[in-house]
Amino acid sequence: MLMLHLSSATPDTEPKRVPVSPAEAPADERRGAAKATPRWQKYGKYGTPILVLLLALVVLFTVTHNWNSWEGGHLEQVTDDAYVRGDLTPLSTKVAGIVRNVNVSDYQQVHKGDLLVELEDNDYQAQVAQASAGVEAARAAIKNNGRQRELQDARILKALSGIDQAKAQIAAAQAGKDAVDAGLVRARSERKRQEGLYQTHSTTQQKLEQAVADDENLAGQYASREADLAQARTLQRSSELVAEAERRQKTVLESQDLQLAADLHAKEANLVSAQVNLGYTKIFAPADGSVGERQVRPGQLVSPGTQVIPFVDLTRWVQANYKETQLTNVRVGDAAEIRVDSYPGQVIHGKVIEIAPASGSQFALLPPDNATGNYTKVVQRIPVKIALDDTEFATKLRPGLSVTATVRTKQ
Repeated sequence: MLMLHLSSATPDTEPKRVPVSPAEAPADERRGAAKATPRWQKYGKYGTPILVLLLALVVLFTVTHNWNSWEGGHLEQVTDDAYVRGDLTPLSTKVAGIVRNVNVSDYQQVHKGDLLVELEDNDYQAQVAQASAGVEAARAAIKNNGRQRELQDARILKALSGIDQAKAQIAAAQAGKDAVDAGLVRARSERKRQEGLYQTHSTTQQKLEQAVADDENLAGQYASREADLAQARTLQRSSELVAEAERRQKTVLESQDLQLAADLHAKEANLVSAQVNLGYTKIFAPADGSVGERQVRPGQLVSPGTQVIPFVDLTRWVQANYKETQLTNVRVGDAAEIRVDSYPGQVIHGKVIEIAPASGSQFALLPPDNATGNYTKVVQRIPVKIALDDTEFATKLRPGLSVTATVRTKQ
C-alpha cells in the first residue's frame, strides 16, 4: 500500500502533491498514459529473447552444415595428435640355446654388423662337422662309383677282346677244317682206288695200307678241326654273354651315380642348414642405430622366438593422425612444419610422403563393427606419414615424442 505523506503547511501555502500508484490515479490519467506507451516497448520483453534464440538457431544450423567444408578448406591443417616414429625391431632368437655373452648395454649406440648377443654354439658346430662328414662320404661314394665304372669299362673291353679272339680262333679252325677236308677227300679217293686195285691184284698191300692210314689220319684231323671250330664258337658266345653282362653292370653303376649325386646334394643341403643354424647363434645389429633394454642375460636358456633386445633404426619420421574432415586437400608432397615438444620454438620442415589407405581404427586389433546395435558417429583419424628434411636433426629425436604437425595444402 502506497502511503501518503503530507507535510505540515501554513495557511498561506498549498500542500505538495505526492505521487500515487497507477491503480490509485484517476481514470483519465491512466488512459492518457496507456496511449503514450509504444507497442514495441509493450511487447519488447518477449520479442528480444525470441529474436536472440532464432539467431542462435540459425548460426548453429549454419555451422553444423558447413563446419566440415570450412575445416577441410583451410590452407594449413594442424593437429597435435602426432608423434615421432622410427623402425623399432625386436631382435629374437631363431634357435634354442644358452646365452654366452651379451655384448651391449641398455640404450647403447651400435653400428651395422656389431655382435649383440651370442649363444653357446658347441652343439651346432658338432652338427656342422657331422654334416661335413656326410658330404665327404657322399663325394667318396661318387668317386668310388666312378672307379667302378672305369673297372667295368675295362671288363667290357676284355670281354670284347675275348670275342675278337674267339672269332680269330673260329676263322683259324675253319681254315684248318677246310684244308683237312680237301686232303680227306683226296685221301678217301686214293683209298678207294687202292682198294679197287688191290682187288685186282694191281697194287701192293703196302700201298693199300698207306692209303687207309692217310684217310684215317685226315679224318681224325678233320674231326679235331671241327672240335676246335665248335670250341671257338662256344668261346665267342661266352665272351658275348660276358660283354653283355658287363654292359648291364655298367648301366647299374650309372644309375647308382645319379642316386649318389642326389644323395650328395641332400648332404650338402644338410650342411648348409647346419651352418645357417650355427650362424643363428650370433645376433648382429641389422643397421646403424641403438638398442633398447636387454631382455636376456648370460647363462639364460632361450627358445626360438625369444626376444633378446629391441633395435631402433636411425631413420625417423612423423606420423600425424589427422581427422578425416581435415584431409580434403591434403596430398602427397605437401610441405609440412613440425614442432617438437622437446625442442620448443624450433620448427622442422618436411613433406607428406604417404597417406594411410584406411583409418587407424581399421588397423586396430579389434576393428569396430557398426552393423549391429546403436550407432554413434565418431570422426575417424587417418595416419599421415611426414618425412623430415633435416635428417641429421631427425636422428636426435626419439620415437614416441609428441609433436604438432602443420601441413600446408595446395588448393
